[in-house]
Amino acid sequence: MTRVLEPLLIDAADPAAALPALEEAIAGRRTLLPVPVQDPARTALLKDSQHAGRAIEPTIALVVATSGSTGTPKGAQLTAVNLVASADATHQFLGGEGLWVLPMPAHHIAGIQVLVRSLVAGVDPICLDLSTGFHIGAFARAASEAATTSGRVYTSLTPMQLAKAMDTLQGIEALRVFDAVLVGGAAINPRLAQAAADLQITVVATYGSSETSGGCVYDGRPLPGAQVRVSGGRIHLGGPMIAHGYRNHAGHEAFAEPGWFATSDAGRIDAGVLTVTGRLDAVIDSGGLKLQPEVLEQAMLRIAGVDEVCVVGIPHPRLGQAIVAAYTGAATPGEVIEGLDDLPRWQLPKELRRVDALPVTGPGKVDRRGVEKLF
Repeated sequence: MTRVLEPLLIDAADPAAALPALEEAIAGRRTLLPVPVQDPARTALLKDSQHAGRAIEPTIALVVATSGSTGTPKGAQLTAVNLVASADATHQFLGGEGLWVLPMPAHHIAGIQVLVRSLVAGVDPICLDLSTGFHIGAFARAASEAATTSGRVYTSLTPMQLAKAMDTLQGIEALRVFDAVLVGGAAINPRLAQAAADLQITVVATYGSSETSGGCVYDGRPLPGAQVRVSGGRIHLGGPMIAHGYRNHAGHEAFAEPGWFATSDAGRIDAGVLTVTGRLDAVIDSGGLKLQPEVLEQAMLRIAGVDEVCVVGIPHPRLGQAIVAAYTGAATPGEVIEGLDDLPRWQLPKELRRVDALPVTGPGKVDRRGVEKLF
């Protein structure tokens, strides 16, 4: 049977309009490439890089692009089994199926999985109009509507969206409606996570990617059916939710072992709990000393007045790379340096810049290349 890859236009104003086509894909009748209607340049890039309109293996339901922050996006090939296994495992972990509120872009894997979970549960999701961005008022109205149902209610946010919601009483009250608030795409500010716990907001930190059909590790523990191991410092993820390779990178080493995905992240497992320590390709070599930037980022996030931070290395004539950092928040650069007194001096940023907002790529992911350009 010949099958071609079809673009699935995702309208930020009405993500639910994609549900019928998505249901056909899960039923094995179509193979779809989710693309954003409101971003013609991104759509064109995805259609070209993922070979839209060309033949594809009919067992593939969706080709979901990575964020592409380090070049041309890769396309994870996901079968209906991958997608449904992920949705079922999520509901099992959370305590049952329920009503989902979608406040995230539905062409990214986190948003797509909210739609898939809704199809699996047989409950129509409440989707926000994101054509002009994420607004707390609209999120609060959606949460209020969800609260009128008799079953469980869930939502999924980026750390940036969580922080924005927790900036207002209206947002906090909305967050407390949900039986679980999944938060992924980037590390959560530890002070923010503690504040959420103090306010009885049930935040679940998720870890995963397009290649794993979305988050497959929740609060450091693998979902039912998922597997995690760390080999040579690299995190490997396994299970029925693992993609069948890349559409545009056949034979990629990340999928060398069937049923497993070798991530680009470093980590460790302690008493069965996974801790992600940073990206392997982001290590900074400064004067022969190697720094995982996430180590410094976590130290800075513990300082009052630091909301978001990104640490990168930039070329330096003597050191090879100089450690620099950009951050948002009310803290002055002097207060930040003072808060890092317990770190070795070589780990302190050579330049520190406070900005109104960090550049991002994808849903809530900081664009490290964009940060490098700031310096």
